[in-house]
Amino acid sequence: MKVGVESNGKLDLVAAKRAITVHDLLRHTSGLTYAFTGNAAVQRRYGEAKLFTGDPANAKQFLTKDLSSAEFVAELAKLPLIAQPGDSWDYSHSTDVIGRLVEIVSGKTLGAFLHERIFAPLGMTDTGFYVPAEQYPRLADPFPSDPDGGLPVQLIEMRGAPRFESGGGGLFSTMNDYARFAQALYQGGTFGGSRLISRKTLEWMTSDHLGPNVRIGTPSLLQPGHTFGLGFAVRREAGMGQTPGTPGEFFWGGVAGTYFWVAPKEELYALMMVQAPRQRDYFRQLFRTLVYAALA
Repeated sequence: MKVGVESNGKLDLVAAKRAITVHDLLRHTSGLTYAFTGNAAVQRRYGEAKLFTGDPANAKQFLTKDLSSAEFVAELAKLPLIAQPGDSWDYSHSTDVIGRLVEIVSGKTLGAFLHERIFAPLGMTDTGFYVPAEQYPRLADPFPSDPDGGLPVQLIEMRGAPRFESGGGGLFSTMNDYARFAQALYQGGTFGGSRLISRKTLEWMTSDHLGPNVRIGTPSLLQPGHTFGLGFAVRREAGMGQTPGTPGEFFWGGVAGTYFWVAPKEELYALMMVQAPRQRDYFRQLFRTLVYAALA
């Protein structure tokens, strides 16, 4: 893949210094990006590629069902990188590529693999890439428009199986199922007698994988005092961030506002499920502050 370099209003394409690694994909240093995280020339190229449907100003550009995961990654590979692999942390479609790699290695769809290896062992009976018709009455639909400003709310369609089971987003779940997943992480990779991951692997995933030399290309999504591991943001310092926190806690959130973190040193995990994409940052900071303010 080529790297896009802006110069005097022009986008030049230069050779990548090295290949993208799986490590890069897991820590978002691949050079891939999202169209919705900025307005750089490469991100505008992503928007123009029309790989996505939905309103990018809403929260995120939603993955189209017209492409399979293999077709999506092939189209993604035609776009330029926003940075040299390994140089910059840019939240991106990297996790979608990881999802496709899981399919290739396992020989199964991503949904089937997740069900076999994670959902079934944890008893997560209500989690998947779409909602069956018999469960429609249980859906918590968002408001059609945001009460604060009246802008339309458009989230990923949940009725009917998608062609693209996205590694980066699109699962539907319940508070109970999500809590089982968070509990397994809190307990070092085990839940109900099932071990999903080794203790040392989880420690490795929730450690600093950026170090001092990786530039933060999407600072709005990684506050000061934090770093990124493999699939999780990680609190590095007690201070610096915009909310209270404890070094070693790890977390991430969903496009509509869902948010969780695990703080082993505080003996807690926290989970918030909302459907307020435009207000998600406000509610996440408020939620975290309220939880920590309650600790005695």
